[in-house]
Amino acid sequence: MNLETIQDPGFMKQYNDKELKALGEDIRAFLIEKLSVTGGHLGPNLGVVELTLTLHQLYDTPKDKLIWDVGHQSYVHKILTGRADRFDSLRQYQGLCGFPKRSESEHDVWETGHSSTSLSAAEGMALANQLKGGDSKVAAIIGDGALTGGMALEALNHIGHEQTDLTIILNDNEMSISPNVGALHSMLGRIRTAGTYRRTKEDVDHMLRRIPAFGSKLASYADRMKDSMKQMVLSGMFFEELGFTYLGPVDGHDLDDLHANIKYARDTNGPVIVHVLSKKGKGYTPAENDAKGTWHGLGPYKIESGEVIKKPAAAPAYSAVFSNTLQKIAEMDPRLVAVTAAMSGGTKLDTFAEKFPDRMFDVGIAEQHATTMSGALATQGMKPVFGVYSTFLQRGYDQLVHDVCRQNLNVLFGIDRAGLVGADGETHQGVFDIAYLRHLPNMKILMPKDENELQHMLYSAFHNDDGPTAVRYPRGNGLGVEMDEEFQLIPYGKWEIVREGTDCTILSFGTMLPIVEEAAAVLSERGTSVRIVNARSAKPLDDEMLEELAEEGKPVLTVEEAALKGSFGSAVLEYMADHEHDSLSVRRMGIADYYVEHGSVPELYEELGLTSEKVVEKVMAMTSKERTNIRDE
Repeated sequence: MNLETIQDPGFMKQYNDKELKALGEDIRAFLIEKLSVTGGHLGPNLGVVELTLTLHQLYDTPKDKLIWDVGHQSYVHKILTGRADRFDSLRQYQGLCGFPKRSESEHDVWETGHSSTSLSAAEGMALANQLKGGDSKVAAIIGDGALTGGMALEALNHIGHEQTDLTIILNDNEMSISPNVGALHSMLGRIRTAGTYRRTKEDVDHMLRRIPAFGSKLASYADRMKDSMKQMVLSGMFFEELGFTYLGPVDGHDLDDLHANIKYARDTNGPVIVHVLSKKGKGYTPAENDAKGTWHGLGPYKIESGEVIKKPAAAPAYSAVFSNTLQKIAEMDPRLVAVTAAMSGGTKLDTFAEKFPDRMFDVGIAEQHATTMSGALATQGMKPVFGVYSTFLQRGYDQLVHDVCRQNLNVLFGIDRAGLVGADGETHQGVFDIAYLRHLPNMKILMPKDENELQHMLYSAFHNDDGPTAVRYPRGNGLGVEMDEEFQLIPYGKWEIVREGTDCTILSFGTMLPIVEEAAAVLSERGTSVRIVNARSAKPLDDEMLEELAEEGKPVLTVEEAALKGSFGSAVLEYMADHEHDSLSVRRMGIADYYVEHGSVPELYEELGLTSEKVVEKVMAMTSKERTNIRDE
């Protein structure tokens, strides 16, 4: 079938199994081909082909609501809702988004990119439908990894209490990004082994009732026993004790099994959980055999061999430098422990775990728990390092405020993916952490100019005994600078002059230094002398240098890959205002007040005006006004 001709899912309502299977094969082949060029979340989508076909056959979207947790497994849904013709642009600049996007289609009713939000969204939509007297159906599709998130458990509790009419599809593939961990995951494992329990119980009940005279009594006795059986087989009837009807486990690649159970769930009053067992990467051998999470989300690859196409790296990845540095420090200091929230692979802490298995804690998708646990470790004299993506630390904000910063605990936050991340788009851009960390008392915020400075910064932060420190670093590889053999202590609140100049000072924070240096070279050719400062701490600021700049009176430009509101440039402006340096011209470059969508980082730099050309323009405008003694406005 030509998938690019599909406009909406209505065409498949009357499809039989044979036709659905053929359609599923076409979709798998399409995804394998298209994603070999664009990259993307291949494994999760290959695993939900039959499930998505069944859902769209049984539900009438957009009247009925399908809500995808995380949303990285929504590619099949996008194909069936008329977007196959745009897959060449998947995750490309101004192209098809890799996650649900309401502006793309009326069938996308909830936008997401982080885990564990689907159940709360489903409850809200189902309650609204109930209050309005509507007859639409709501189904949320959530993975076993995302179910460990605290928000999902909160929603389960409330849905069970309200007895809301909705269906939860628990897509259990035993993987999220990294292998799942935790007691809830283990409980699901026990349920997986009890797949015939419900069917066996019903068969036994039917058989007992057919026995003359004693059948009813035996069946009644069996009814009294069944809760004990369930307690034993289903790990305490976790879902049913919460008020859900539990169906499953169901074969996630058996269309008949899926259809029967999901139809029953759709037509049942009250909340229902359908426990679906699926195979991540189904239908493509390299993805099926993936045990490390490589095929969860990746770049281009060779279809025939499964070889991932990577350009030779001229420098180590920042994440690798982070992990390697921690390993070196851990060899010297037994107090160091590493913590991550289901991102051991992404943060490269999996290599730390191989070397120090007893000192590495992966808590699952639970950033709140990880933050507070790290604080508690610090109270007992340990030196916890929480490796976490900038965009995911947002979910631990209350714990940052209440548990770590308020108690001034020595926790080191290794904030990975700080700045623009590219193809994952607006839900993953790490541009807000400076603003949400900087106003917290006791917090220190550092960012290196390169990978060598990163190792020294981590070493220095580890040896800080004055409360929490956040060390930010970007996605991708370093600049290829020489790595020092010995660690060096970098004093907090002391910036580095990289280049001297007389007409203007540029305060560069983190990743912007190469762009600033390129601009300074152009400006020099035009007769403008620029001082460049590697402003490696957004908190504390280098008060001494700021006072010198104020006394000098030359224009100052701050440049950062972060939200302008509340970040590094704001800190400099606040300092100048608080110290009544009102005549000093301070201008800022950064990310404007909107969510930055997907695209390559260079393309996004162009969109945002974070280029050397724009730095040149800004400096020329500032210095020309200064030369004519016109106050900058």
